[in-house]
Amino acid sequence: MNLYLLRHASAGKRLLNSQLDLKRPLDKEGKAHCLLLGGVLNTLKVQVDCVVSSPLKRALQTASLVGTEIGYEQQILIRPALLPAGSVKEFLALVEEFSSLENVLFVGHNPSLTQNLRALLCSSAQIDPIRLRKGAIAKLDMSRRSGRLQWLFDPKLVRSIQSSVTVSSRPKTSRK
Repeated sequence: MNLYLLRHASAGKRLLNSQLDLKRPLDKEGKAHCLLLGGVLNTLKVQVDCVVSSPLKRALQTASLVGTEIGYEQQILIRPALLPAGSVKEFLALVEEFSSLENVLFVGHNPSLTQNLRALLCSSAQIDPIRLRKGAIAKLDMSRRSGRLQWLFDPKLVRSIQSSVTVSSRPKTSRK
């Protein structure tokens, strides 16, 4: 099983009212990043069998935009285990629920997503080997007892990759 863990893209500043914060959408930068990330995943020929998201609006928007870009046409599944306060135990049960699939994309939040990634990679919860910024995605190979990190793309790396593979539509002309 290949597991893709994606932290939702930029959604601006956290709102003080927790009820309003639940409905906070992606900002312009976050939407643009989702399109870039989808382009990079297309370049890598990433296809997923299932997309599972936190119920919060910013995660659902991230899942929808990235899913559309990579050609995912099925319904996005919603699971509360991917909420910011979700427990590692709930997340591991979620991984088990989808273990029969080959490629699964989980879209969630910090701090739970980083804790879940840590739990999949190493047995000691004291180790903090990875930081997931907004819009970061990690690919884990779950074919063994513990996960193996295949790659991790930070938002800056996604922009860099996309700009290096994007061909300019302007014709190259010399100015002599």
